Amino acid sequence: MKITCKIPLLKTLPLILAMLFTSLLSAQDDGKKIQFGGGIGASFGSNYTDVSLSPSAIYNFNQYLAAGVGLQGSYVRVKNNYQSYIYGGSIIGLVNPIEQIQFSVELEQVRVNSEFEILGEDSIKRNFWNTALFLGLGYRTQNVTIGARYNVLHDKNKAVYYEAFMPFVRVYF
Repeated sequence: MKITCKIPLLKTLPLILAMLFTSLLSAQDDGKKIQFGGGIGASFGSNYTDVSLSPSAIYNFNQYLAAGVGLQGSYVRVKNNYQSYIYGGSIIGLVNPIEQIQFSVELEQVRVNSEFEILGEDSIKRNFWNTALFLGLGYRTQNVTIGARYNVLHDKNKAVYYEAFMPFVRVYF
């Protein structure tokens, strides 16, 4: 059974990347008030595909406070077993009480469209919105922050992420 995606992420990926890099180059004159970052990932294996893109931007109010927005999309497929599209956005607040420490609050809203194919049975479709509220703490050095965050709204019955606690690496240029 084939699923059609309402947002063809893989077809729009080059356009999104071009817009992100164009914005990044034009923002270099803003005196680091606006910074861009995000993540891109791809994993391929025998009958397995996982592709993700999550661009983001923050505005630095001063050396202590920043806020921003992000988009994200991912596609995961295990041949003849599972397929999932996840897309949405987030808003983030960052507090740096000292240069090396960063606290974060991130509200994320994503749409999950997944299908499990069970041999000899009808497929199971799960389509839902998932809201996450992450509280994080990280060690910051220059434009890289490494830390962990916890989803205080985690619900195992309706979750995008398996665990509420997760590590992160955040990079802004």
